[in-house]
Amino acid sequence: MRNNRVWKHVVKEGDSLVDATCGNGNDTLAMVKMVAENSCRGRVYAMDVQKIALENTFSLLDKELSTDEKELVELSAICHCKMEEVVPTGVPVRLVAFNLGYLPGGDKTIVTTSETTLLALEAAKRILAPQGLISIVVYVGHPGGRYTFFFLDCYNSFLLEEFEIVRAFASELPVDNWICCNLRLLNRPLAPVLVFLFKR
Repeated sequence: MRNNRVWKHVVKEGDSLVDATCGNGNDTLAMVKMVAENSCRGRVYAMDVQKIALENTFSLLDKELSTDEKELVELSAICHCKMEEVVPTGVPVRLVAFNLGYLPGGDKTIVTTSETTLLALEAAKRILAPQGLISIVVYVGHPGGRYTFFFLDCYNSFLLEEFEIVRAFASELPVDNWICCNLRLLNRPLAPVLVFLFKR
């Protein structure tokens, strides 16, 4: 399942995009190619908490992009929940993409958490432009995907995995303003789940 096939139906040349967990840089590269195309306009804000992820992303972009295209990327060593500190106030963002879990080929003990992911989703909702998309890949077949988050009220105690946090967030978005769906392989229960939140 390739999420950037969906992105192409939303992203336009010259748009501003956010790669909230840039990892090894593949999504960042795809984003730059989408916004740059013929004009070399647009902006991609890519971030990660791991130094090695930023180094891997920089190396890939340095190899694959032209000098003009490289100017469209801003790399930041910051948690995805703080994306509003990176994206300038008032900039309409067309796409915010998340890959939740651990860095492929990296330290599997360093994972995204339900708490920071929920804050990041709230931030993405605030900066997303109308006709924009929040794209989320949740890797559920590893300890990061099973990170627990406690929510307490006077009646119940819920133990939610990171995917459940994402699903709960999406389920509460108003239907008049959002179209929300998830895609998963029924015969591969531990395969990544794709979640798309489209803002009308």
